[in-house]
Amino acid sequence: MRKINAVRANDDWTLEIAFDDGAERRHDVKPLLGCEAFAGLKNIEIFRSIHNGGYFVEWDNEADLSADTLYIEGKVIQH
Repeated sequence: MRKINAVRANDDWTLEIAFDDGAERRHDVKPLLGCEAFAGLKNIEIFRSIHNGGYFVEWDNEADLSADTLYIEGKVIQH
C-alpha cells in the first residue's frame, strides 16, 4: 500500500504528491469539481486546506482521495 509523504495544493487545482517510494505525481482535481462531493473545492481557500492522512488526502469539507488514486491517475513529475 502506497503512503503519501507530502502533498501540496497549487492554485491551478492540481496537487503535487510525494510518495514513500520516491515517486512524485501531479494530480489534476479540476475534472472532479463538477461532482457533488468535490464541488466545495471550487473555493480555492477550501482547496488549499488539504491534509495528508498518509494513505489518503482530505479537505476540511470532508472530500478525500486515496493514495492509490493519486498515484495511478497522477502524472509523473519530471525533474
